[in-house]
Amino acid sequence: MTLFSIPTRSAREPERPAKSFRQAQFERREQAILDATNRLLAEKGYEPMAMDDIAAEVGIAKGSLYKHFASKEALAAAVMIRLLRRTREALDALPAEAPAADRLRAMLEWTLRERLDGGVPHLPSTSATLRDALLANREYVDELMALSEMLGDLVRQARSDGALSGDFADEFVLYHFYARACDPTLDFLKAGGALTDDQIVAQMVRAAFDGITR
Repeated sequence: MTLFSIPTRSAREPERPAKSFRQAQFERREQAILDATNRLLAEKGYEPMAMDDIAAEVGIAKGSLYKHFASKEALAAAVMIRLLRRTREALDALPAEAPAADRLRAMLEWTLRERLDGGVPHLPSTSATLRDALLANREYVDELMALSEMLGDLVRQARSDGALSGDFADEFVLYHFYARACDPTLDFLKAGGALTDDQIVAQMVRAAFDGITR
């Protein structure tokens, strides 16, 4: 059961001026490219994924792909930046009056459901090549730092509220959150088919915050 309903788009997003048909078409294609790259990253991983694969998935020539993104590294970074921004929007959409611990639980649930829907982990630690490329991308690093600061504030507030154990450092709790959001346990459980998506999410969130002992 979800703690909160997180809208897919922030209600505070300002209206934007109308775009030309050409501009709108260009942006739709760019989103299709990012969606395809996200799927291939989740299914194949970074190293096996090629620009030819992405172009074929979208149904465009590889030359058209390079009109949007200069390289595979730039494409993967754009996918990760989009994910981090969407995560911050989801966090912003949670009710500010809700307890910090509940908001942390809700965000872990959100990230796990994103992965079950075919999303990529927030920290792609399984690929050293991708990790190095991302860390060299200033925009990605800035987005990751912004999200980490928001989550860190929740961790500190939850500790102040007495909802978290004082035995663990704030930094450990933050990385524990990221580790659970990227946990391959989700992939194994999904592939096994013994649990529903709701059961997978509920048990992983419970284990992350409450442990597995009585």
